[in-house]
Amino acid sequence: MILLDIPSIQSIISNIGLTEFYQRLIFQLEKDFKNWNRFYKSPRHAIHYKHGVIELMPCSDDNLYSFKYVNGHPNNTKNGNLSVVAMGLLADVKTGYPLMICEMTILTAIRTAAVAALGAKYLAKKNSRKLAIIGCGAQSEFQAKAIQAILPIEEINIFDIDKKAMNKFNKNLSADFKKINLCHNAIDAISNVDIIITATAANKNAILFTEKNISAGTHIHAMGGDGPGKTELGLALLKQSKLVVEFSPQTLVEGEMQQLDESFIHAELWQIICGEKEARTNDTEITLFDSVGFAIEDYSILNLVYEIALENNLGEDINLIPDISDPKNLYSLLIKK
Repeated sequence: MILLDIPSIQSIISNIGLTEFYQRLIFQLEKDFKNWNRFYKSPRHAIHYKHGVIELMPCSDDNLYSFKYVNGHPNNTKNGNLSVVAMGLLADVKTGYPLMICEMTILTAIRTAAVAALGAKYLAKKNSRKLAIIGCGAQSEFQAKAIQAILPIEEINIFDIDKKAMNKFNKNLSADFKKINLCHNAIDAISNVDIIITATAANKNAILFTEKNISAGTHIHAMGGDGPGKTELGLALLKQSKLVVEFSPQTLVEGEMQQLDESFIHAELWQIICGEKEARTNDTEITLFDSVGFAIEDYSILNLVYEIALENNLGEDINLIPDISDPKNLYSLLIKK
């Protein structure tokens, strides 16, 4: 079993390049979503506290099993801590033996953004060039770079109630885009854009903008409403949009869809990718991907980094599984020799 720690993940991204890594990951995600019915799936297991939430996210096909431990504590940043940290495991289904333990704080940010890009591939206009991001926290730069990996994005409007967060975004990505506009409010930010990403952290029911504020043909990627009682958009906008989700049983509890019932869902993403349901059909309809994150996405990125690690001899071998000649004599490991 190998351990991929933060330096290992940094090495993988540095050697491949972030854009190419995104493209490989999006390809892997698309492949796995096409094989949706081969996976054993369940909603994530979540325990909600007054401080935040801690979740376990399992997923498996008949070859590999994965799970991720992840938290969500929005107020952590006030004390200098990350609001989301994660770690993951990949195992061999045939033996049950773990193959890899892996850093997943960085990888969760990357895979979350890659899913947004995959959704945009099918739901945004093909010539989309202008992006708006509402919420410039730790996830925001990852989102922008992932969308840029598949669409010709040139200009970004950003807004956050924390001006330092906007300045941070601008400093990190100013060299990667022709223009980044720091806006005074969310309404200004979404004016005349092709794609809107909502990534706010407040644990409440909010309405960042309404259907009257957006342009015809806009694609919305709603990702901030990712827990019970936490939403970013209003009912009228949802009802006027072509709504796509990852996994309906989970999104109806945690996403924007907690405000509606299942009859309003146009499709799950895998149905769009497999051609069972139509994607965008014209340049005027409003499409909305209500993305709360799903365990198959963690499976995809864990599988990808494991393959890359083996190809490049990365990762540290760790001794967490007993290696004994007689598997029925586990007690022998406690006998002094």
